Amino acid sequence: MKKLLLGFALMFGASFGVNAQNSGPYDLETAVTIALENNLNLKRSELNQLNNEANLLSTKGNRYPSLSTGASSGFRWGRSINPVTNLFETQRIGNINLSLNSNMTIFAAGRINNAINQNKADLEAGQFNIEATRNNITLNTINLFINVVFNREQVKIAENQLETTEDQLARTTTLVEAGQLPVSDQLDLQAQNATNQLEVINAKNALRIAKLNLAQAMQIPFTEEFDIVDPQLEIDQNLMATETPAMIYETAVEIMPEIAAAEKAIESAEFGVKSAKGAFYPSIGLGANIFSNYVDRVFGLDRPSFGDQIENNLSQSLNLSLNVPIFTQFNNKASLQRARVSRQLAEVAELEAKNQLRQDIETAYNQALAARLSYEASQTRVESLGESFRIAQQRFDLGAINSVDFQVAQTNFFNAQADLLNAKYTYIFRVKVLDFYLGNPINLN
Repeated sequence: MKKLLLGFALMFGASFGVNAQNSGPYDLETAVTIALENNLNLKRSELNQLNNEANLLSTKGNRYPSLSTGASSGFRWGRSINPVTNLFETQRIGNINLSLNSNMTIFAAGRINNAINQNKADLEAGQFNIEATRNNITLNTINLFINVVFNREQVKIAENQLETTEDQLARTTTLVEAGQLPVSDQLDLQAQNATNQLEVINAKNALRIAKLNLAQAMQIPFTEEFDIVDPQLEIDQNLMATETPAMIYETAVEIMPEIAAAEKAIESAEFGVKSAKGAFYPSIGLGANIFSNYVDRVFGLDRPSFGDQIENNLSQSLNLSLNVPIFTQFNNKASLQRARVSRQLAEVAELEAKNQLRQDIETAYNQALAARLSYEASQTRVESLGESFRIAQQRFDLGAINSVDFQVAQTNFFNAQADLLNAKYTYIFRVKVLDFYLGNPINLN
């Protein structure tokens, strides 16, 4: 799925026909890449994954014997046993002690293996969660990118409407001055011109906010120079997926990383239950110790050298230990109950993830279907109102209709264009989301 989302962004970017530029304007591929590199939630997930790796390394180490060495040195005063003569003496005795210890668990009722398997499952679940986070960041960035494109088109529509009004105002002003039209027509168009100027301002503000949202998603400072590369997004008759929501869900449940992460969480919890059960069984351990020492006391007439004393005082021990849990103050029973509850919670979380995926797909499908119907209806509406506006403009130029009727026709036409634009980009994004759930290559051509 990680490769699929990268392909998603690459194909969007490739369709724009522009190379990525770090300084902007940004194409989609660059925007997605920067958003992934800078997203702090993704960085946090990747750092948490390092903890999962450390946990697995630690549990694997429990299979091997431990080994430690140590040394100590000190002095004793007063009556104590001389380590050389083994007699009680009242004098100062200096000593150096050397030791080497090793311990190993031989049998623990499968707790070590189960702990290792549990941490492996946690590690895999963590990787799937990282992929799910990357998917969410990518989809969000694509949505914000398309929103910038949409708002830029809205600015063009508003500016075209303003330009048309200004042209009509200039013509009407000339006719009013010539006494061929009433002053009221000029005043109406002046009011309409002011309204159109406000609409241009609002459209530019919406575009600026859309750019700001994209820049913030990319986690980069926003400046007035921030810009994107406009793609050529077109709609064909085969854009909408032919699969039903149920068919899309059957595919998505097999490839979506959040589902895989939930399944791995159940697997981890199951190993946790097995490990908790192992605490009710005896455990066997093996320990080994090597010890020697040196003292600064004279034995007879001679003082043995450091090396001789270390060699002569060398002792070894090997012990086998058995630990049988008889009564643990209900700790083992409580741990098993918590492990079983964790497994049940993981099962609920998996069901919740699948339900959420199914609902998201159903919502995306219905939104895409509604957007397609809206787009098709808007196309017809734009064609009709465009022709109506063309006729109204001709009649207004001939003086057959007043400025109010002309403004109504103009407003209806440009509003229809805006609605068509909104339906177009909504439709494109919704269908691409469905393609994402299907695991299909994303192609805008």
